[in-house]
Amino acid sequence: MELQPISQISKQFNISTRTLRYYEQIGLIRPVEISGLTYRVYDENTVLRLKQIIILRKLRIPLKQIAEILDNGDTDIAIEVFQQNLTGIEDEIIALSTIKRVIQSFISKLNIKNAGLQLQLLDDESLLEIVDSLTVSKINFKEEKVTMEELRKADNQLNKLTDVRIVYIPPMTVAASHATGEKCERKAFDALYNFVRKSGLLKIKSDVRQFGFDCSDGQTGVGEPYHGYEVWVTIPGDMEIPAPLIKREFHGGLYAAHMIKMGDFEHWNMLHEWVKTNGKYDDDWSDVRWTPFEEGMEHCLEEQLNFYNNIDNPNFSGDEMQLDLLFPIKEKSTI
Repeated sequence: MELQPISQISKQFNISTRTLRYYEQIGLIRPVEISGLTYRVYDENTVLRLKQIIILRKLRIPLKQIAEILDNGDTDIAIEVFQQNLTGIEDEIIALSTIKRVIQSFISKLNIKNAGLQLQLLDDESLLEIVDSLTVSKINFKEEKVTMEELRKADNQLNKLTDVRIVYIPPMTVAASHATGEKCERKAFDALYNFVRKSGLLKIKSDVRQFGFDCSDGQTGVGEPYHGYEVWVTIPGDMEIPAPLIKREFHGGLYAAHMIKMGDFEHWNMLHEWVKTNGKYDDDWSDVRWTPFEEGMEHCLEEQLNFYNNIDNPNFSGDEMQLDLLFPIKEKSTI
């Protein structure tokens, strides 16, 4: 039975190691654990299951429902899940069809009434009535005769990010917790949370922020370290921190930001695609933005939003966490 490391699986299926680790964390896949060794590998059954997960994710089936389908093996459960999602897709098609008709009405009315004149869209009561009708009118999709090509174009648009923000993160001092090997992300977070609580950091720094990033670069074969992860929390510049945490100085920089809910790490690929095609910004991957910086560190960041409230909330669930994906960018050269 052939065993494959996480880096090989990541390349084979074009899926990030971050996503694979999250699938492990929530129990969707289970790597083979070999006693006495520090690395994790996938067997043929896990690879097959991962293929099924990827197919279902492409069909926009939520991860919790994917787990229900694969873990139960019950046809009735699969049918129920597919039917629920089919209803959602039909609603989405109707919404797209409605939006299409409204935009066509906009174009038609503007061509007639505003040709060659300054656009005064918000003063046109008839156009506003059309927009308002979106909340009360229904369109018979069969009569709309939307072609498959139009649906493909709409689907492509849905898979492109339209909410990317350009943000500047200022210089800051951070306490960094780094861990490698099995469950490294959990170990890094546990050490950081322990420091935050023991130090009373939330009382000292009300604008505290928390970041994390992958440190899994360079895995090429079976037997190499599984992966690494590092998490930060911002601290006052003169604050002393206990080992094994270390102090880093973040120098600040420009980022393309996109918010996700916990688990939607496939959006990293979409954000990267946005950076490559946006026309105004280039990636700034080569820029080292903090010191000390070690070989293999990631340049992208994940910021946990509302960290200040989350950490001391006993009812907070990780599934409710919101993250900003942060990709380093710079303005395109005009030369």
